[in-house]
Amino acid sequence: MAKRLNIKQLEPQAYQGMFALEGYLATIKLSKIQKELLKIRASQINGCAYCLNMHTTDALKYGETNQRIFLLNAWRETDLFTEEEKVILAMTEEITLIHQGGLSEQTYQKATQFFDKNQIAQIIMAIVAINAWNRIAISTEMELGE
Repeated sequence: MAKRLNIKQLEPQAYQGMFALEGYLATIKLSKIQKELLKIRASQINGCAYCLNMHTTDALKYGETNQRIFLLNAWRETDLFTEEEKVILAMTEEITLIHQGGLSEQTYQKATQFFDKNQIAQIIMAIVAINAWNRIAISTEMELGE
């Protein structure tokens, strides 16, 4: 694919807003691995090669295993993920696939067993951010390693 345009160069203020959100998300209480898992899972759903490449690389750097990355899209079928991670992944799928109803009451209630309201809000914002990045990368046809 040929790269279409570079929003960072054309609209730097828009990117500054996205980077400000990323700066905030760097301060939330999710672990680096938890953040990368949700980024990878959303990127799998959205089919974003650019973000999949970036976040699987980052996850490995932070100590994630190949096996868990390979099985991430089948997380419900394995005991490799903690209950807390499974809630984050369920939230990621439901919010990413918002056209199917968004965050369900069942998943929200499960999240309250592991996270307080602020943490739930932080998880939602992290999911919103990666979905935005996926849409930017796919729409502009960003190339791997760019």
